[in-house]
Amino acid sequence: MLRIGLAMLQGARHEHIEALMHASLEVGLQIEIVELRKAVQIDSNISALILPGGESTAMRKASQSESLLGGIFDWMDKYPNRPVLGTCAGAILLSNPGEDRKPYISAKISRNAWGRQRQSFEAPLDVLLDTPKSIATEELELQRDHFNHKPLKMSHEAASTNQEFYPGVFIRAPRFLPESINCTTAVTLENEIVGILDGVKLALTFHPELTLDRRFHRWLIVSAKKNYS
Repeated sequence: MLRIGLAMLQGARHEHIEALMHASLEVGLQIEIVELRKAVQIDSNISALILPGGESTAMRKASQSESLLGGIFDWMDKYPNRPVLGTCAGAILLSNPGEDRKPYISAKISRNAWGRQRQSFEAPLDVLLDTPKSIATEELELQRDHFNHKPLKMSHEAASTNQEFYPGVFIRAPRFLPESINCTTAVTLENEIVGILDGVKLALTFHPELTLDRRFHRWLIVSAKKNYS
C-alpha cells in the first residue's frame, strides 16, 4: 500500500485528504494517508508528499516546534525521485525552502502577486501535464475524523475534458516569474504559466483540492507507484 504524506500545517488539508481518497479510487490503487505533524513521523515508507496551501511564513513558524518542514526537506533530499505536489504556499516552499537549502523547482515565485484576498478568482486552465484518467465514477461519503472534522463538500463540477481544468481557484495566489522558469510547463492560464513540473516535483499556484477534478492527485498517486524505491 502506498503511503502518502500530507503536511498538516495550514490550508485545505482535509480537502486534500478527500481528493486523495477519491483519486485512489479513480486509479484503482490503495493508499494510506499519513497526516504529518512532526518530523519524527517522516520515514522511508512515505512514497509521496503534499505541501498544501496557506500562508508560507505562518507555515514556517508553525513547523518550528516539531521541526516538520525541516524533516520534510530532509526527506526530499534523501529521496529525490519520490513525487511531491505543492499547491499555492506549497509551491512557494518548493521554490524557496529557506535554511540555506537549494530550491526544489527551477523557478522563482512571487508571493501574493495576484493581489489581496478580494482579488482571489476562479478561471479555466489548460493542462499540458499528462495525467492518469479516472476509471471510477462513484463518490465516497467521507466520515468525520478523530478531530470531528469533515471535509467540505466540493460544489464545483469540473470539466471532463483531457485538457481544460475548471475552475482553477486562486486565493491570494503567488505567480511564477516567467524569466526564471527552467522546467516543464504543466498548466497555463491563458498565456501565463501557473503550474510547473521539475522532475517529480509538481508546483501549482492554484488549489486543485477545491474542485471535483482530481487529476493532479491521481498523478501523485500513480507517480508514487512508479517511483517508490
